[in-house]
Amino acid sequence: MFNVLIVEDDFNICKLMKIKLTQEGYNCHLAYNGLEGLEKLSENHIDIVILDAMMPKMDGFEMVKEMRDLKYTTPVIMVTARGEIDDKSRGFMVGVDDYMVKPIDFKELFLRMKAVLRRANIVSEKKIVVGQTVLDYNTLSVSRGEDKETFTKKEFQILFKLLSYPEQSFSKSALFEEFWNFDSDTEEDAVKVYINKIRNKISRFEEIDVETVRGVGYKGVKNEKN
Repeated sequence: MFNVLIVEDDFNICKLMKIKLTQEGYNCHLAYNGLEGLEKLSENHIDIVILDAMMPKMDGFEMVKEMRDLKYTTPVIMVTARGEIDDKSRGFMVGVDDYMVKPIDFKELFLRMKAVLRRANIVSEKKIVVGQTVLDYNTLSVSRGEDKETFTKKEFQILFKLLSYPEQSFSKSALFEEFWNFDSDTEEDAVKVYINKIRNKISRFEEIDVETVRGVGYKGVKNEKN
């Protein structure tokens, strides 16, 4: 059973979320502002946090920033009435894993929670397994049986990112911002160079691939039937 921390200053919404999540088999802990949320996080094993953005004493953005500063890697879904792109950007910048806008569609929330928990499990294990092919973060390698290919750290990080979110497209600029420093003299075309290197190294591992999405960027593909 997963432990969920709900941080929401509206008592009725908090209670409703607890009822819905409990019905889905989650064990819920409640807090009504960011300070209480951090306290509950320190006192309990929490698998995922669902929190509001605008709260008294400490808002959701401040709470997530504090969590990341304290080295909590617990995944966070921010649920808020504010859907402006600037708010979403601020949330992702401080370390939010996913973002939903009120009113809450609970079916969508449950799907997002499962996806975020699955990704968090992949990161904590530092392995992705697709059929017989294994991506191992500890050794920066892709292997299938005795066949093994080693990558540079940046090559592997890009590949691991793409295959952690299969079928989700990432723009060249988004990958550049994540894996190269903003003050780097390297240009965005370096992403294309790295993608080509990655493709050459994984070409014999038929269960994984990196595809170009025309006009968008790149996506990881899992061919689990191969």
